Amino acid sequence: MLRVGVVLSGCGVFDGSEIHESVLTLLALDRAGAQAVCMAPNKNQSEVINHLTAQVSHETRNVLVESARIARGQIRDIREVRASDLDAVILPGGYGAVKNLSNFVWNGDRCWIDGEVYRLLREMFDAKKPIGAVCIAPAVIAKTFAAEKPRLTIGMDEGTAQTLARMGARHEKAQVDEIVIDESLLLVSTPAYMLAGRISEAADGIDRLVQAILRRAGRRQADSSTASLAGAGRIAQRSDSAVSRMVARSRRAQPADSAVAAIARSDRQTGRTRGRASRPGPRRRAVRA
Repeated sequence: MLRVGVVLSGCGVFDGSEIHESVLTLLALDRAGAQAVCMAPNKNQSEVINHLTAQVSHETRNVLVESARIARGQIRDIREVRASDLDAVILPGGYGAVKNLSNFVWNGDRCWIDGEVYRLLREMFDAKKPIGAVCIAPAVIAKTFAAEKPRLTIGMDEGTAQTLARMGARHEKAQVDEIVIDESLLLVSTPAYMLAGRISEAADGIDRLVQAILRRAGRRQADSSTASLAGAGRIAQRSDSAVSRMVARSRRAQPADSAVAAIARSDRQTGRTRGRASRPGPRRRAVRA
């Protein structure tokens, strides 16, 4: 079973993970037979928004604790997760991606990326494992992989696309149900609620993104298995060769063993000869002349 990390950034579109996008991602993974591994940074949110009034609420909330609401409590501190634990990773959207996983919403192309998020994404990239980004989350990807100039989409928003381009990204326009794939970097992105007017519209693009991610993760897993089998075959060949060399040495040793046997036979024959020589011969009668 493929294990796919889902990086959450809180709970709620205005200050955390977009709940619809997060749940649609989890649903698509489960329907495909993959195991979702939810995670989030263990730190306070940059700000808290009252989702009823859309006003800032002067309180403190923890990103990991709030994300656990979406994950039904089954969530890990991202600090504890390594690329070796996963086959792929997906970042749902929501303002938490650009307020808690980064501060893109305020600093644009001069933003920072959360250190643990940056570490995990770079580890996944180095391990050649696919990464997906939904809605505004491609902004995190654009900054993290600025040097690699990733191909991605946030839909049709020209202003955001220009900001991503200043960070080095190559933005491509896409409809709500479309995905953009950077095959060289194994990155997949879709606009979701950057364009979606209904949850079903967001679901179409997210389903396609999840399927694209799982296909690439599955191919990588198959390639790794093939390589492991090939390595085992090479080890077996070396073992066979070692056995062959031992047999060959044994055969080369046989002449020496034969020589020892010949010496032993010679000794036995000599012993018999000496034995006969030591026994007295038949007594002869004296003959007088």
